[in-house]
Amino acid sequence: MALASATLKSITSLPKALPTANAASSAPDRLSFKNRAIPLPFNKRSTTAPSGIRRSFTVKSQVNPSESSRPTKVHELCVYELNERDRGSPAYLRLGQKPVNSLGDLVPFTNKVYSADLKTRLGITAGICILIKNIPEKKGDRYEAIYSFHLGDYGQIAVQGAYLTMEDTYLSVTGGTGIFAGAYGQVKLQQLVFPYKLFYTFYLQGLAADLPAELLVTPVPPSPAVEASPAAKACEPGATSPNYSD
Repeated sequence: MALASATLKSITSLPKALPTANAASSAPDRLSFKNRAIPLPFNKRSTTAPSGIRRSFTVKSQVNPSESSRPTKVHELCVYELNERDRGSPAYLRLGQKPVNSLGDLVPFTNKVYSADLKTRLGITAGICILIKNIPEKKGDRYEAIYSFHLGDYGQIAVQGAYLTMEDTYLSVTGGTGIFAGAYGQVKLQQLVFPYKLFYTFYLQGLAADLPAELLVTPVPPSPAVEASPAAKACEPGATSPNYSD
C-alpha cells in the first residue's frame, strides 16, 4: 500500500507534456497584427477561403494589350482651313459677361477644309473654342480648342489642345474614323489670317494603312494670300473628295 501511494505521488508530480504538432497546427493564429506580412501592391493577390486555405489570383492589367502593337509609322498630311464668310462662323458668345474677351467666352465654329494644293474641297471643321486667357500685350488669346476635321468618305480626325491666335501651336490628335481609325499623334496649326486662314500639318500614327495618294499632294506654300481654286470653291465635279462633308 505504501508502495502504491509513492508511485501515484511520483506520477502526479511529472511536468505536463508539451503540446503535440497536431495540437499546435489546430490552434488559432495568435500572432500580433504588426507581425503579419502586409502584401505589396503587386498584380498577384492572395486571399483566405473560409476553410483557412490560402488561394491566389492575378489581377489583369488595365492597359489595353493591343496598344503596345499599334502602328507607330508617322503619316504626314497637310490641309488648309478657310473661312469664306458664308457659314455664319465663328459665333462669339460672351459668357464671361465683360466687354472684352475674358475667361469662359465660347466660340463655336465651322469652316471649309481644302487639300494642301487648294484644288480639292475635302470637307469641314466643326468644334468649339473656350477662352482661357486674353493676352493684350501680344494682341491675342489663348483658347482650349476641341474640334474635328470631317473629310467625307475618308473619315474624321479629332483634335484637342491649346490654340493661340497670335502664334503657331500644336494640338493632340485624339482619334479618328474611316481611314483615320486608331489615329493618334499631333498636328501643327499655323495661323495665316486670324480667324480666316489656317494651315495644318498632321503627324498621324496608329493608322492601319498608308494614306491615299490623292491626299498627299504638294502643298501650296502657306501665306496670307492663299485662296482655294475656283473649281474647288464651287465644288465642281472632280474638285471634291468622295461625298465631301458640307
